[in-house]
Amino acid sequence: MTPPLPARDTLPDELLKREQWVGWRKQTRGGAETKVPVSVNGGYASATDAATWTTFNKALAYATDDAADGVGFVFSDDDSYVGVDLDKCRSRETGETDEWATEIINQLTSYTEVSPSGTGYHIIVRRSLPPGGNRTGNLELYEDARFFTVTGDHVDETPTTVADRTDELTAIHSAYFETQHTQRGTQPLNTDSATQKSSAADTPGNALTDEDVVERASNAANGPKFSRLWKGDTSAYDSHSEADMALCSILAFWTGGDAAQIDRLFCDSGLYRKKWDDVHFADGSTYGEKTIERSVSGTSDFYKPSQRSTAAPRSTSRTDTTQDGTGRADHQTPHDPPSATPTDGAKTAAARDADHIERLKDLRSHLEVTLEENERLQAELEAERERRRELEAAVDTRDETEESGRGWSLFGWLRR
Repeated sequence: MTPPLPARDTLPDELLKREQWVGWRKQTRGGAETKVPVSVNGGYASATDAATWTTFNKALAYATDDAADGVGFVFSDDDSYVGVDLDKCRSRETGETDEWATEIINQLTSYTEVSPSGTGYHIIVRRSLPPGGNRTGNLELYEDARFFTVTGDHVDETPTTVADRTDELTAIHSAYFETQHTQRGTQPLNTDSATQKSSAADTPGNALTDEDVVERASNAANGPKFSRLWKGDTSAYDSHSEADMALCSILAFWTGGDAAQIDRLFCDSGLYRKKWDDVHFADGSTYGEKTIERSVSGTSDFYKPSQRSTAAPRSTSRTDTTQDGTGRADHQTPHDPPSATPTDGAKTAAARDADHIERLKDLRSHLEVTLEENERLQAELEAERERRRELEAAVDTRDETEESGRGWSLFGWLRR
């Protein structure tokens, strides 16, 4: 059953003002029903291509004409919105809600609506996600490259506006996702910022230059994963933040936990964005600082070269200006060849096993993304074929009408 379309007066004004709306249709893939975004210009919409988005009014009109089953809002890296998806936690018939979902709704206290299925909730808050995972069980958190189906079925006693819930969102993320991050044999993360910074200070690095770190990480067992992240490819992850954490975790290992070097290297990577330097936490920490703290705290083993190199000191600033004036760090620090090349023997067996597991996980994620993309392209091709068949049928009808009325038409003659 398709839910009724939302009305303007049931939705937050600030969302209505943004041109981040799409239509959506139900579609069956692999025997399961899913919802795909569609553009009012025809064809599929993309959660990463603003050219396929539109205003709420146009998206609603498109759905009203039965061209789509409903409307949706796209979360973009250019806004400060986070979508919280609570799934399979509500009775469609009675509205009875599971306790864990009620706690999250009450904790966030922001605009909340019933999902299209009637068995879950969508909450929209302002601010950004902490680094790390964003999906566990029936809870998902999104801040970019995703869209929410929007019903306007507002939940009573929740605000009709989008609220800034930085601290609350951080607490929920910590409770539901950081425990996953610590399952690699590390101690639970300490939420006290000063304690985390102290922990990072206890891992001063290993004297490898930035160039050495990139080279070794690229040639390691999980080198393909690092290379994709280094270039800015987030396709294997559910969010940009999760990709940020993955790259920082790799850099934490190879830099020996040197927070300054991790920061410098990350800012040279394709994943860097303005958000990295923005303050996002109540203790004054930037998004980048917190990501580094957690990546270092969550790393149980660091790379230790078998023999220290005689390299010159690393560059200590990430804003050294290159000769072309780009302002990006160039790190053209000359250094002598190391007296002994570090080998895999310097890594523990546990670290090698972890690399292998990560590589298998990365391969699985890549295959899943590829399969999903192939299904999307196939659906687009089928839709394009259907549009062409409709166009050809319309042209044939026009020819028959013209020829029956005048006995001859230039358009029909040219087609023959």
